[in-house]
Amino acid sequence: MNTTIKIVIGVAFLIGFGFSLSWYETSDNHPNDRTQSADTHPSGTQYMQWYPQPRKISEFTLTNHKHMMMTNADLNEQWTLAFVGYTYCPDICPTTLAALNQAYPMIIEKAQDDPIKVWFLSVDPKRDTIERLAEYIGFFNPNFVAATAEHKELYPLVRSMGMMYSMSQSTDEPNYLVDHSGSVVVINPLGQVIGRFKPNHAPGQIAISDTEQIIADLPKVIRFAAGQ
Repeated sequence: MNTTIKIVIGVAFLIGFGFSLSWYETSDNHPNDRTQSADTHPSGTQYMQWYPQPRKISEFTLTNHKHMMMTNADLNEQWTLAFVGYTYCPDICPTTLAALNQAYPMIIEKAQDDPIKVWFLSVDPKRDTIERLAEYIGFFNPNFVAATAEHKELYPLVRSMGMMYSMSQSTDEPNYLVDHSGSVVVINPLGQVIGRFKPNHAPGQIAISDTEQIIADLPKVIRFAAGQ
């Protein structure tokens, strides 16, 4: 594995014991992005924040980590857990992907016959080449999908998913950071975003989505969708 990627991932787990990075989540709270709390939803979910109506994702054309084109059609006929980030992210991205990888066997088992994919959408196309994405996502799980595109594709796509990102520093700086939402969003087999799992904020810990909550709620989400 590339030495830089090893360092980034290693640092993430060290940081996880000492800092709370809740500022990433400020971009998740938009007045137009109303959600319905889980405990009032007819699905019986406890944790997922539901959008009042399924959200149509803007039309997109990306390149995935296998040098293949990815479009809206690739979200159909499966459930997708999507996360926005970048491979140079020092903390929340590798920690979230590691947690999703650990939980993935249980997520699949709970979902039974419904296929589920994990999609990592890089919002740092300047540094995240396809080769780097392939190496990065392969470290976590070869079944996960990583993809990216130019910002003109990414901005409307990310916003339509109920998330945001911004370049917090000049990209002329070699180690610039990217501010981005930390939620894991849920996309149904029609390619619509229906809700999200927002990160938990606890002192001394990185604010990431709790995979135990995903494991608990996703089967209820799937059953509810099947009964509609």
